[in-house]
Amino acid sequence: MKVLVTGAAGFIGYHTAKVLLARGDEVVGLDNLNHYYDVNLKHSRLEILRKEPCFEFVQLDLSDRDAIAGLFATQKFHRVVHLAAQAGVRYSLENPFAYIDSNLLGAITILEGCRQNEIEHLVYASSSSVYGANEEMPFSVHHNVDHPVSLYAATKKSNELMAHSYASLYGLPVTGLRFFTVYGPFGRPDMALFRFTKNILGGKPIDIFNFGHHRRDFTYVDDIVSGITSVLDRIPLPNPNWSGNDPDPGTSNVPYRLYNMGNQRPIDLTYYIEVLENCLSRKAKRNFLPKQPGDMLDTWADVEDLVADVGYRPDTSVEDGVQYFVDWYVDYYNIKL
Repeated sequence: MKVLVTGAAGFIGYHTAKVLLARGDEVVGLDNLNHYYDVNLKHSRLEILRKEPCFEFVQLDLSDRDAIAGLFATQKFHRVVHLAAQAGVRYSLENPFAYIDSNLLGAITILEGCRQNEIEHLVYASSSSVYGANEEMPFSVHHNVDHPVSLYAATKKSNELMAHSYASLYGLPVTGLRFFTVYGPFGRPDMALFRFTKNILGGKPIDIFNFGHHRRDFTYVDDIVSGITSVLDRIPLPNPNWSGNDPDPGTSNVPYRLYNMGNQRPIDLTYYIEVLENCLSRKAKRNFLPKQPGDMLDTWADVEDLVADVGYRPDTSVEDGVQYFVDWYVDYYNIKL
């Protein structure tokens, strides 16, 4: 297939493009290479992807509607994996308009490109953040998620609603994936594992919010990508049992599906840090802080729908996953442990 991967220079986009190329797909990677974090890391990912003869990189901003329309019209994609977005819950408190420009305007240009060019299937990234104020665990796609606690989460919920409208109006097959705390090699520098590793190796304290009383469904990136590619190959169909009298948020009477994508095993943040300390053979200096606005206390994914539909079952332990990240980090930055 010829697949458009947006956010291809990003963390998950890079890993997704690599796997699609390895299995024989042709990949066009799109990214605007913004400076939200070190752009050199993005160039390093692209340098690896560009070694593949079936990879083409296009630098564009998603909000450039004419350029995106032209890209779709000329490239004739079969399917689309839309992973580009302005990430980060806390950054949304500082720069909310970045989330409107990227996550909302960007989403509509992709939806329009898919509609106008009869794309077979659009798979797009949502987030566990949409569960917001929900407290029932584990989080299920069949739960209502109308109470986001950050603007980032609100934009991701909006993406799900926008996708459903296109599935309903135009019959566009769409699948949304709610990712749960993804980590691994070439990860984002603003994520906890990257920041903790950098500070521990530099002898600096690590900030631990909510005094460490968090649990997260940490999910290794290879397990995420395995789910993405499996879902991409499964075009959603309308749910014949769906009823507007008792609407199921996770499915619809149109070709629309939502899935959680997580490890299905919440880990205490303090244990996560202990695993990292063991991998680095160093102890962290811990700076305990109050809970930050927009933070969720716990996340825990119910992935049974994904298990039933595509056989998805994450199998990377947090102990192995953190070690893989540390191995990459010390090699990439040429650090001697």
